Amino acid sequence: MSKREELIKKYEAELKEKCGVTPNMDLLTKVTIGCGPSIYNADASTVAGNQDSEIHTVKNNFLIKKLGLADTPALDEAIHAVLEKYGKSNKHKYRVVIYYLLTIHFKKESVYK
Repeated sequence: MSKREELIKKYEAELKEKCGVTPNMDLLTKVTIGCGPSIYNADASTVAGNQDSEIHTVKNNFLIKKLGLADTPALDEAIHAVLEKYGKSNKHKYRVVIYYLLTIHFKKESVYK
């Protein structure tokens, strides 16, 4: 099993155990690939949900640039809802899991077709 496949299994477990979501594995794989080499870097692969700079990065680089959404208060609300679902006390919030949940939230699966 490749390192990427191992990480995808880890993300699948996170979604099931911490978020109560059974992921679409095809979409999860595509979101993982879309994150590129950042998934292999301990710092870049996670999101510090309590840091405004991290929230800003998720909003600008993923929601606006990748998913093509307009900058509205709904973006911040969705990010905070996803972080809440993932668990505020969970220190290791994987970027792929957050991006997957946001993709589903905004019904933007077509971006990864």
